Amino acid sequence: MTASKQDFEARLRQIGAERYHDKHPFHHLLHAGGCSADQVRAWVINRYYYQSRIPMKDAAFMSRVDDPALRRAWRSRIEDHDGSAENEGGIERWLRLAEAVGLDREYVASTEGVLPATRFAVDAYVRFVRDETLLEAVAASLTELFAPKIHAQRIEGLLANYAFADDRSLSYFQNRLKEAPKDVAFGLAWVLDRADTAEKQDAAANALIFKTDVLWSQLDALHAAYVTPARIPPGAWQPGTGLIKKVARAS
Repeated sequence: MTASKQDFEARLRQIGAERYHDKHPFHHLLHAGGCSADQVRAWVINRYYYQSRIPMKDAAFMSRVDDPALRRAWRSRIEDHDGSAENEGGIERWLRLAEAVGLDREYVASTEGVLPATRFAVDAYVRFVRDETLLEAVAASLTELFAPKIHAQRIEGLLANYAFADDRSLSYFQNRLKEAPKDVAFGLAWVLDRADTAEKQDAAANALIFKTDVLWSQLDALHAAYVTPARIPPGAWQPGTGLIKKVARAS
């Protein structure tokens, strides 16, 4: 039976309440000040891979869209990350965070030290958006419903617990507090309008579950490699590498 828009939205929000990665132990550790400098660096390196692939995901989505109105509405997401004449963009802000924690920006941008599981998860998300229905692709983006809360927690926790944290280094998260609500308002309305059968509602809900799994699995890999059992897989970032030279000398 097809649910009403109100009930279907409640179903989507319940997925976030149960499965969003704000509940992951790594985020609790990070926000409470329990991460070492190297654990923070590992998080920044691996999260960069996700950030850098978001505009690629959005470009793949737009290449499939026939409706110019939908393309116009969606393309601001690419500019939010890649930047424009008026906006330096989220990728640049993330690289500024990388420098603030002592990492060389060119090393981070190379994605050389990214965990294999991070690559697999993020690349799976890009393929999902490229290959599945437009409804499922948009629904997968609705993790943005839950993002402002985690960004606010992160800003508060990092400012309270880490010397590198200030308005400049945390500008990525501060900007997402403004950008994410705009994106999700459009995406949610689009999904609610088009998920007009029980089958489409199930597909959209499963797409959102898939995306929460993508986010959660990245943190599982990070926690296993750099917290416990602290078993770093071959090819992944090793502490002491990829640092700004003055930081490396000081260490």
